[in-house]
Amino acid sequence: MATGDEHSDQHRPFALVGLAVTGIVAGAVLGALTNGINGWMSPLYFRNMLRWQDVEDVWRASIAQGIFEGLLFGIFLSLVFVIVAGIVSKARCSYRSGVTVLLGIVAAALVCWIIGGLLGMGLATLSPEFFRHAFRGVPQDFTETLRYAWVGGSIMGIQFGSFAAMMLGSFVFYARWQRRVERSA
Repeated sequence: MATGDEHSDQHRPFALVGLAVTGIVAGAVLGALTNGINGWMSPLYFRNMLRWQDVEDVWRASIAQGIFEGLLFGIFLSLVFVIVAGIVSKARCSYRSGVTVLLGIVAAALVCWIIGGLLGMGLATLSPEFFRHAFRGVPQDFTETLRYAWVGGSIMGIQFGSFAAMMLGSFVFYARWQRRVERSA
């Protein structure tokens, strides 16, 4: 017999809708937070990479860019996760059981942002010449190069990391759901 409401025969489509909305909002918030920090770290990165020479307030524009990109990533990645959760649970999972995994995905994406930034800085430290030749608009000043490298690396880290975290999170959701089903049988 199932404990709680996890394995009742009741379908919970609104829980899945709630997960999708939460994932989209989390993407926007994560984009705003990370790009807010990145825009503060190296406005030059955004000027050079996005060709924002005519943008007066790069920091605010970078936050807006982060929200936009976070929404796009949030829509796509949430859609995939919600489809997986819906199929695996036959649309019977509660919001709580899904959101715990979703928050883990968001936390993992944030960790990947940090790791990506550190790797970018490591690459720029290992060979500043290579870094300047491999990436557009890298400044000559070493400290500015490191800030620039943080931004580029952290953006790549969160983009690739969020996709990997969503894939891993989907497997985690599947494994947790299977354990709950086995315990209730």
